[in-house]
Amino acid sequence: MGDTLNSLGISWPKLLAQTINFGIILFILWKFAYRPVLTMLEQRRQKIAESITNAERIKEELAKAQAKAQDILNQASAQAGKMIEDGRAAAARVQEAETQKAVAAANDIVTKARQAMDAERARMLSDLRREVGRLVVATTGKVTGKVLTNDDQRRLAEEANRELAA
Repeated sequence: MGDTLNSLGISWPKLLAQTINFGIILFILWKFAYRPVLTMLEQRRQKIAESITNAERIKEELAKAQAKAQDILNQASAQAGKMIEDGRAAAARVQEAETQKAVAAANDIVTKARQAMDAERARMLSDLRREVGRLVVATTGKVTGKVLTNDDQRRLAEEANRELAA
């Protein structure tokens, strides 16, 4: 067998030295390269899982905020409708001269109720856009793992607002 290995150009001392060298290199790579890479990958996996959880929580909060906004709009609409009906009932009970005044007052009430409803809706949409922009910036910062500049934050907030408006 020794002649066969020699004919192939294999020498036992060199083979043993190369095997030991390979073992040392394998140990060093495992200790200083492979384990830190595995640790880093596990940390990234955890960050991604946290980001996904945060994104779902933010999505739920956004849905709740939209539902609340819709409830407020429905209540305002119901109140405006009630005000309109009250104005019409009062106008029916008054004489002809008083009827014109009551109709004018009812129209004023409707206009004010609509203006108040529009103002409240605009304020709520503005608050919602600001909150979504803030949440998008916070989530993007957490997902990417880097600190966003003011320009990045402003750009992300504007993009989120455009998507909400559409």
